[in-house]
Amino acid sequence: MALTGLYYALPDTHLYTWAALGYSCAAMVLVGVRLNQPARRAPWYLISAALACFTTGDSWNNLVLAMGREPAFPGVADLFFVLVYPLLTGGLLMFVRARSGGGTNRAALLDALVPTVGLGLVAWVYWIAPFTRSEYLSLLEKLVSIGYPLGDVLVLAMILRMLTGAGKRGGAVTTIGLAMVGLLVSDIFFGQSQLNSDWAPGGPVDLGWVVFYSLMAFASLQPSMRALTRPAERAPADMGRHRIFWLAAAAMIAPAVLAVEYAKGHEIEAARDGVVDAPVISAAATVMFLLVLGRVADLALAQRQAGIRERALRQAGASLFAATTADDVAVGIRRAAARLMPAGEPYHLEIVPELFPGDAEVSVRLMTAEELPHGGAGGFTHALYGTQPMPGGGYGVLVIGAPEEVLITVRPAFETLGAQVAVVLERIALTAEISRRDTEAYFRTLIRAAADVILILDDDGTIRYASPSAETLFGRGDPTGSPFAGLLAPDSQEALREVWARIVGCAGDLDGIDLAADRDGRRVEIECDLRDLREDPTVRGLVVTLRDVTERRRLEDDLSHQAFHDSLTGLANRVLFRNRLEQAFSVAERDGATLGVLFVDLDDFKEVNDTLGHAVGDQLLLTVARRISAIIGAGSTAARMGGDEFAVLVEQSDSADAAEDVAARLVAALAEPIEVTDAAGAVHQVSGAASVGVATSREAENATELLRHADLALYLAKGLGKGAWQRYQNDLHTQMVQRLEMRSALHEAIEDEQFVLQFQPIVELGDKRITGVEALVRWQHPARGLLGPFHFVEAAEESGAIVGIGSWVLREALRQFAQWRAENPATTLRYVSVNVSARQFRVPDFTDVVRKALEETGARPEWLLLEITESLVLRDADKVLADLKALRAMGVRIAIDDFGTGYSSLSYLRQMPVDVLKLDKSFIDDILHSRQQHALVDAIVTLAHNLDLAVVAEGIEEAGQHAALDVMGCQYGQGYLFAKPLWPTEIPARTAAPEAMATV
Repeated sequence: MALTGLYYALPDTHLYTWAALGYSCAAMVLVGVRLNQPARRAPWYLISAALACFTTGDSWNNLVLAMGREPAFPGVADLFFVLVYPLLTGGLLMFVRARSGGGTNRAALLDALVPTVGLGLVAWVYWIAPFTRSEYLSLLEKLVSIGYPLGDVLVLAMILRMLTGAGKRGGAVTTIGLAMVGLLVSDIFFGQSQLNSDWAPGGPVDLGWVVFYSLMAFASLQPSMRALTRPAERAPADMGRHRIFWLAAAAMIAPAVLAVEYAKGHEIEAARDGVVDAPVISAAATVMFLLVLGRVADLALAQRQAGIRERALRQAGASLFAATTADDVAVGIRRAAARLMPAGEPYHLEIVPELFPGDAEVSVRLMTAEELPHGGAGGFTHALYGTQPMPGGGYGVLVIGAPEEVLITVRPAFETLGAQVAVVLERIALTAEISRRDTEAYFRTLIRAAADVILILDDDGTIRYASPSAETLFGRGDPTGSPFAGLLAPDSQEALREVWARIVGCAGDLDGIDLAADRDGRRVEIECDLRDLREDPTVRGLVVTLRDVTERRRLEDDLSHQAFHDSLTGLANRVLFRNRLEQAFSVAERDGATLGVLFVDLDDFKEVNDTLGHAVGDQLLLTVARRISAIIGAGSTAARMGGDEFAVLVEQSDSADAAEDVAARLVAALAEPIEVTDAAGAVHQVSGAASVGVATSREAENATELLRHADLALYLAKGLGKGAWQRYQNDLHTQMVQRLEMRSALHEAIEDEQFVLQFQPIVELGDKRITGVEALVRWQHPARGLLGPFHFVEAAEESGAIVGIGSWVLREALRQFAQWRAENPATTLRYVSVNVSARQFRVPDFTDVVRKALEETGARPEWLLLEITESLVLRDADKVLADLKALRAMGVRIAIDDFGTGYSSLSYLRQMPVDVLKLDKSFIDDILHSRQQHALVDAIVTLAHNLDLAVVAEGIEEAGQHAALDVMGCQYGQGYLFAKPLWPTEIPARTAAPEAMATV
């Protein structure tokens, strides 16, 4: 600024001030190159040389003027002036080439050519053409004069190319553009001054050159000057509104020149024989029109390709937005790239699999293959380098290699694609995060509600995490931060150390580890599972699952005890007794000792159960169990084998005397009466007497045989009168085989119908008329002949065959009786009496069996009298009462057999639906010799009459018994005095009397 002021303030110093101004600006360019270190220095050196040449030419002219002479034209100064334009053009061309990366930019070139042609036309018409038509200039003068505007047009073309090319417009580019404007303006006014021969230095025209010098120096000193020699990012061939305006304005230059020429007047045109520059104007207009058409064609093609890319982006977006994982996104990117790249154009796509640390924005940059930090261009010189931040941290890299022009075209589409990918990745990450949080919340709720405790331990055993249930399990606060070992009982420390050693030794997962802890002074049994997840990045620790199994262990112990002990008495059961017997037998066999086994069976337990009920029977069993345990001592084992059967394993001894001594003491101890209490609170004295079978290991080969021997000895004791003990004898085996054969033969007898019936008459004591018969079963044995009930009823009761036998007796008795009635309607027989065992009566469908028998035989219900025992009436009273009522409702009558032999009172007679009492033979035997027996029978008969019950006396064998019973009022009787059991064919003759008989 100071030099410019001196230049205009002191005209006499033009030679020095102008030289100082020009050369200093050229020097500043060199200083800027040194300071900013551009990638390429040659363009700036050319500009500095151009400034120096310009200054040198001006300084020469000023020197000639200072010497008082007129500068020659053309002269030495013009040589330097003309050199300025090729130097400037070369420098600007280098800038254009450097910023374009060595490639071509058709759109920028067309955009620069249109205004260049227009301004060149103006320069020709008003600046160049006048020189060519001047009559006062020589050819050399014309050529030099034309060279200046042509140089200006050339420089103008370069600066326009820079302004329309790639890169930002600010900084050094704008400064150089303004400097070129100053140069052009001064050159234009300088040319006009030359045409008018009125040029003089120091005027306003010099101001444009001052601007040129100063701004070129200023541009070199700016840091942005480095961008002029580096490749700039190239934008696609689109056109903004400003560029369209300037292109349109440039295209209107030719019509405007024509309009101006027309406005100068028709006379001038006539003097010139028309518009002299019409061919040039027409050619310029044509060139600009073709350039604009070419630019429009490029835009149309770009628009078409943009439409294709837009559709491809929509399709890619649809594909991407359907992605649910990062792998799906990668597949979507590859498909999108295939759609976005021009058809048939080769390209290389690489999605770098590595995730890079750090922050990065969503960006797509055009780079050379050498500049790529990651990935490769696939053999192409240029590539698009895209970065994509990942939701979890870091960023991914995408590289697309292709020809540079293709990359410039598709870059905006890939930028849009990158934005879409960012949205999709964010959505996937958000969905995953929501899912993770939902899952965490779900499992957190489960863990909080779970009874099991979950701990996460560090390598040193410190608890890093504890689920809320830990406080409940250990009975203390949150154990987080404390050692796991501190929560366990002292006796679990060794087990924990062993587990820890196995974990350190990489034993893997461990399950079912038994530990214990103390909670409020109470021991807690814990079952532990351990998972080694130290390598899992989400856990990085040992996961321990604990559960309180105290109640389960107690239940297991209880179940184990129940599995091997009797639930009522607490004694060993059959399984445990057998296990101990086998072990003891092996030891005794090894040591040569004697082992004893006792089988104990209560003699009258069934009677107690039937008369007093199961509760009283259980009291009896408990007392018996206590007495047995007290007798045998701690060294032996007592067991309840089932029902009223017990077994004793006598400890080893040198002889069989020990087992026999225990048996004798057991018999004596159990023979003492036992006091029990029934449900009503009444106290009863019952018998716990038992039979005992004794066997020793000396007669047995194994434990099973020893048990069988003891069982045989028990049967022997039972058969010899009960209440005693018997030792196993060799012949017992034969008896047992016979008993088993009897049971088997009974079932065969039922199938083969080997049973027959005899009938004993029941008479009216007043006139000895037969009014009924009692059916008595006999077994026609194939080998042993006719057998009475004494030989097989007990075995039938034990085996259950009594039910089948009883059903056959019922049907056969009714069939026979119906036959008698059909053959002789006038017979004196009114009913048939059939005995029913307790086991038969208690079958669930007994009433249906009776009904079916009546239907099959055609018998009437009132012809049937069922005899049941007194013990049956006293047991399960409610069920028996219901069945008896059902039978009575059918018309069947009920009799109590062997009345008076039970344990209970007679009060049940008032409640039970019975019709007949049958006095047992034991009451009748001493009726003539015992006053007390006579009075007892008389009382029973009187009681029966008061209850409207008929009485049948059994076992009448003497006439005196007959007479005494008749006097007492007993109506009916049976016995050998009247008739022994008869065969069915003998009955009709005894009952043929026509007189009507009273019914029982």
